[in-house]
Amino acid sequence: MLLAREFVAYLSRQLVKRLTPNVIETSVPESVAEKMADVINEELAVEDRLNDEVRDLLSQYSEYMRREGVSYQEMFRRIKNTLISQRKVIRAAGRDTGDNMKLSRDKATQISHHLVESLHKNRDVRLKDRDLNNVRLEILRFMTELLVAEEKVDRFSRQKIRTQKREIPEGSEEWDLLHRRYYAEELKKLGIDLAK
Repeated sequence: MLLAREFVAYLSRQLVKRLTPNVIETSVPESVAEKMADVINEELAVEDRLNDEVRDLLSQYSEYMRREGVSYQEMFRRIKNTLISQRKVIRAAGRDTGDNMKLSRDKATQISHHLVESLHKNRDVRLKDRDLNNVRLEILRFMTELLVAEEKVDRFSRQKIRTQKREIPEGSEEWDLLHRRYYAEELKKLGIDLAK
């Protein structure tokens, strides 16, 4: 998944904390934060499921691709782009769309729409502003602030791994462990504790 589940949970808790009491009122902020995290995780999982589907399709043609000398990465990209346009899926990765954040602006906007719908339907939440777009814009503003900070942390963590004495291939178990450790350390430097 593009954003770690721990960061999504943190993001949701912070959204509830920042929206309360000026934008929303709730007596169960933990429950509201959990529902918001579910909405965000579901939105991020759409592209993950699409990637899995493309991998399944390509596994059926692996022999043909090997025989014809077709690049797996190129075919993966082509099929994924075709499915994205057919299904009108909004790309989650900001790097794919030229955004500076890990999460694309379009995806963040789509998530903000879904979060407002979720808050509007939630009986545990009272929206103080009747204009749902104002609420959505507040959500988007808070999300963007946190996502920009997260992107800097992620970039710094990756850079720290690249400066090791020996090369550690991305995707390896060692790389994943180091990234998680450096990522958590850098977030704590910014005052972001994923456990809170």
